[in-house]
Amino acid sequence: MDAILEIEGLTKVYAGGLKALDDVDLTIRKGEIFALLGPNGAGKTTLIGAVCGLVRPTSGSIRAFGHDLATDWREARRRIGLVPQELSTDMFEPVRRAVAYSRGLFGLAPDPARIEQILKSLSLWDKRDERIMALSGGMKRRVLIAKALAHEPDLLFLDEPTAGVDVELRKGMWAIIDEMRARGVTIILTTHYIEEAEEMADRVGVINRGEIVMVDEKAAMMARLGRTEAHIALGRPLTEIPPAIARFPVELEKDGTSLCYRGGDGTGKGKEEVAELTKALLAEGIDYIGIDIRDSSLEDIFVSLLGEEAVA
Repeated sequence: MDAILEIEGLTKVYAGGLKALDDVDLTIRKGEIFALLGPNGAGKTTLIGAVCGLVRPTSGSIRAFGHDLATDWREARRRIGLVPQELSTDMFEPVRRAVAYSRGLFGLAPDPARIEQILKSLSLWDKRDERIMALSGGMKRRVLIAKALAHEPDLLFLDEPTAGVDVELRKGMWAIIDEMRARGVTIILTTHYIEEAEEMADRVGVINRGEIVMVDEKAAMMARLGRTEAHIALGRPLTEIPPAIARFPVELEKDGTSLCYRGGDGTGKGKEEVAELTKALLAEGIDYIGIDIRDSSLEDIFVSLLGEEAVA
């Protein structure tokens, strides 16, 4: 798949000495949804700002659509949209006028039909003549998306797009993102709601302390780093684990009435091993009356990679 964004050796050191980005290499493919995950202060917003022209890198290069952003930024940035984390929009402007104005900032001719289409797709058409300040938090965030889409970008950054909105509106945002991908828009998403990345992303990158820790296909990452956990309710308590069972990664819980399996690390074969475990239990004459099995979520993997920093 063609690359539309290529970042090499990107570093940003602020005047006080803080290194926000440290030799970052990242390639984004055309048409994908890429989720960039990391704790607060990891460098996500700085990286987005560098691509969108809001932050001047200390060193490194950024190429978008074949254009070097250091020397040929105007053409590249015309094709890039940004939905910022903060609600930094003109609160006194009516919705339709604010969105149309954003289109004009990129030198595009007025297109009322296009603006109408965007507002309708975001369920904002009925609010088109209301001032932004009168809208709910979720609707204000939709206005930010509408403004970012007004100039028809090919690459869209969504920096915490569902922060501060309720569950229903978050699901609505997910549907909107799916529609944008269907239209061929490439999306880079940062989020604290890791289930969003698990639901939507094709690939996942993890950034911490300004460094890219890992980039991989979501499914491959979950298969390689995930694990399986199973809790097996026993028909009668055990005081110790028999040798034939001890070869599995298990331990007794709940005064010997439950056997807990944790394994499959890096293999993706945990469920197969659980099946072997249950056969071994029966072969040893150990009855079980129930089993609860689950695989790691992307959030589990994220926390295991970053430890306490992941929830800081």
